[in-house]
Amino acid sequence: MGKFRFEQYFATHRLVTGLPTPDGESVLFVTDISGQFNLWQVASGGGWPHQLTVYERESLRAVAVSPDGRRVAFAADPDGNERSQLYLMELHGGWPERITEQTEVQHSIEPGAFSPDGRYLVYAANSRVPTAVDLYRRDLATGEVTMLISGGWFHPQAFSPDGRWLLALQLHSNMDTDVWLLDLSSGAPRNLTAHPGSQARILPFAWRPDSSGFYYTSNQGREFQGIGCFDLAAEQGEYLITPAWDVEEAALAPDGHLLAYAVNVAGASELHVVDLGAGAELPLPRLPRGVVGGLRFAGQDQRRRLFLVMGTYAQAGAVFALDLERGELRQVTESMLGNLPPEAFVEPELVHLESHGGLRVPAWLYRPPGARAAPAVLSIHGGPEDQERPSYRYNGFYQYLLSHGIAVLAPNIRGSTGFGTAYQRLIYRDWGGGELQDIAACAAYLKALPWVDPQRVAIWGGSFGGFAALEAATRLPDLWACACDIVGPSNLVTFTSTVPPHWQALTKELVGDPVEDREMLLARSPITYVDQLRCPLLVVQGANDMRVAKAESDQMVDRLCSLGRRVEYLVFADEGHGFAKRSNQLRAYATMGNFLCRHLGVEQ
Repeated sequence: MGKFRFEQYFATHRLVTGLPTPDGESVLFVTDISGQFNLWQVASGGGWPHQLTVYERESLRAVAVSPDGRRVAFAADPDGNERSQLYLMELHGGWPERITEQTEVQHSIEPGAFSPDGRYLVYAANSRVPTAVDLYRRDLATGEVTMLISGGWFHPQAFSPDGRWLLALQLHSNMDTDVWLLDLSSGAPRNLTAHPGSQARILPFAWRPDSSGFYYTSNQGREFQGIGCFDLAAEQGEYLITPAWDVEEAALAPDGHLLAYAVNVAGASELHVVDLGAGAELPLPRLPRGVVGGLRFAGQDQRRRLFLVMGTYAQAGAVFALDLERGELRQVTESMLGNLPPEAFVEPELVHLESHGGLRVPAWLYRPPGARAAPAVLSIHGGPEDQERPSYRYNGFYQYLLSHGIAVLAPNIRGSTGFGTAYQRLIYRDWGGGELQDIAACAAYLKALPWVDPQRVAIWGGSFGGFAALEAATRLPDLWACACDIVGPSNLVTFTSTVPPHWQALTKELVGDPVEDREMLLARSPITYVDQLRCPLLVVQGANDMRVAKAESDQMVDRLCSLGRRVEYLVFADEGHGFAKRSNQLRAYATMGNFLCRHLGVEQ
């Protein structure tokens, strides 16, 4: 495999979401074809897409389409600040109309935001007080706004088909949720899933067609997410499908006959479609190993067309339509533009390594063809409650490094999702603890591979992964040839003090409290060990980051500069927690690619 150009690997259309119109004749999707995340529409049979919004500063984050397919609502924020405002637009010949004016408030919507008759729109916002996210209903005919439920962190889910009820999700933590039922005539809310004294992740995804109950995924009493059905009359739910891995996506056909769901098997998706009446699975075409999401039924037949988003190690995420009657999978949107041959991509191998205490850590290993004494990068994902998967990760960054002979090990260290609740909980209030031992074990695994040069190993990561890169570089300083941190916390005391107000309780449970746990947090912070850092470091930061404030990177860079250490600092004035603008994405990854190649001794 030769060296292809950086631009070829990053010549992709990044896809945020894909949502079919109710008639199934077209797909609305958010992508950065224009250089920024805008709304586009394409016929479900494929073809040239039409751009519906023309934002240059704002990035679209979420979209809902009205039941009659005539209007869309969406959330968008400027320059990555995540303070999204809400917009309405006629789908044919319309122009976005902003319907919220509180620029310091975060607004969010879900795909089921419209009422069945199209009159109302429900959304969440922290406009009443910054520390709570309440639910609101807007009358689109009069503009009147009504608060539906308050006093927690809520997300609206979907109206019942008869318009009487609304399901709302209450987020206690990433691992603990409840489902509330709101009676829209009386205004009375009711917690359907209260489970005091325990934690469970319960997520509704579809109503029964007759509004008598709803389907949900849950891990209550289990290690993994299964599928259940809640009966309103009986006021209880029961499991229907309980695989040995997480069900992470599910959809119900509007007539209630077919249920589609994706199971996350060690990171790779397995798609299933069940005929609920017959109790049998439908035969499906074989899908490539990758990641499947965004499941939606649509169309006149309603039972026979399933839309999904799929990506693989060699294919950035794109929208596909699955004809269940014919068993045919058709790609609807295009994502790869770099004119790269199949041999330009390396398929990862799933490996396992042993960490402290016998913990078995899964990881995806990417080996460059013909590797001999190869340099390597250890990549730590964000979250930490996220998962490394066999996808076109970071829009081709792994594949670009591989084309230069650089191996990549991408582990799912403790705290990662997809491997059960017990594995995920290992990171809680232990940042800078057990996962540092996992990182050391990953480095040892890489250095022991006969085809890896043990003197040329780097660590790289973003968000929590950036924190991991900083803690590894400062607390395990002898292991690395260089390190790269993207928007990672450097001081857990200041980090936990500056998260958004409605995140504070969640952050206390996940990381710690800046007052009560100050000594523990300082002992786990990279800034405490900054004088031990020996390798070159690159820090990348967005100035508008509301999750990890720019001050986290500033203090690390300032301290290193005062110590005379080798540090490079790249700040984007018009970005937040990541890269929304394509031009910034290209500059950031080109800079990181050059940095890694330079310090790993790789010719570009």
